[in-house]
Amino acid sequence: MTGPLDGITVVDLSRALAGPHAAMLLGDLGARVVKVESPTGDDTRGWGPPFVGPEDDPVSTYFLSCNRNKESIVLDLKSDDGRDTLTRLLRHADVLVENFRPGVLDRLGFDVERMHALNPGLVVLSISGFGHDGPEGGRPGYDQIAQGEAGLMAVTGPGPEEPQRVGVPIGDLLAGLHGAYGVAAALREREVTGRGRVVRTSLLASVVGVHAFQGTAYTVAGQVGRAQGNHHPSLAPYGLFHASDGPVQVAIGSQGLWVRFAEAFDIDPREPLLATNALRVTNRDHLVEVVDSAFASWSAPDLLARLAELGIPAGKVRSLDEVYDWDQTRSQGLVVPVEHPVLGTIELPGPPLRFDDNAFGGGRETHLPPPGLDQHGAAVRAWLDEADATDAADAADGAG
Repeated sequence: MTGPLDGITVVDLSRALAGPHAAMLLGDLGARVVKVESPTGDDTRGWGPPFVGPEDDPVSTYFLSCNRNKESIVLDLKSDDGRDTLTRLLRHADVLVENFRPGVLDRLGFDVERMHALNPGLVVLSISGFGHDGPEGGRPGYDQIAQGEAGLMAVTGPGPEEPQRVGVPIGDLLAGLHGAYGVAAALREREVTGRGRVVRTSLLASVVGVHAFQGTAYTVAGQVGRAQGNHHPSLAPYGLFHASDGPVQVAIGSQGLWVRFAEAFDIDPREPLLATNALRVTNRDHLVEVVDSAFASWSAPDLLARLAELGIPAGKVRSLDEVYDWDQTRSQGLVVPVEHPVLGTIELPGPPLRFDDNAFGGGRETHLPPPGLDQHGAAVRAWLDEADATDAADAADGAG
């Protein structure tokens, strides 16, 4: 089970999605991830339906989505034993991932100063809802709330009066992704300085951080982006159109592509309302009517084949079952088999990174299933005993 982060130990003290997603990405890259759970387990163990497996031991598919490549140990952090075991974990870890509300970890006795006193090289990833400071830093963070507060829902949906959330918890997922790359950078810095540092991100920061052209449209040009359905606000034609038997997506990113596309479908590329990209954006309703009319006599498969011949970027709208059954998806290592302790052999969505020619993403040759609650508690404690004994022996040798 090698990977770029082989030899790194991560203590995952987080719950729900943003923190667990970050820790899972580090595990995909080869780190050993010890997931610390309360006696009742991560909240997502109870999130469903759907649940799978036996009725007396149901498994949440939500939990399965964000906890591969981890070990589980149960600790009650309100007990002396729980705090003592976490202290030992922090001494021997490289990374801590936590997403408590700001101040909670301090009240448990694990403020940053103490953690770095225990282990100066510890990298701490702290994920919050709206940031650890500022006038609203203490607010609890939930994905849909953050999608609304961070402006994403305002630019998503059929129009300005119907804001919609993205169909996956994108704020949580982006916070996990940003957190994981921040940890990688901090680990690299530690090689130079010998010290760990605190990496902070939030759902708010992670969503604002991907505003891209919508952000600069406002900060530079003063233009406030609004939801425009399935069409791009700055490029046209770029969006969803309709063949005779279903939707087709087309992306025209240059004037040369526009001319080639228009001439192939008997559209005048020099029509006064459509001659430039700016005109096509301004007159989008007219453009959509023109393109949909040109596509009306085509079946979606034939239309996609013709667009491919022309070198026009295009695609279908796949359902999730079509995505996971698609040969291209599987060729990229995006579906990985694991042996689950309750469910047996199952397939999980795989890591999005591949290194060299490894069959599955993340750099590992094989992946671990999401763990059962406290499945690895005894093994983790045995490892801590061995690590403590090694430290004691090294200290004695040094004193001698």
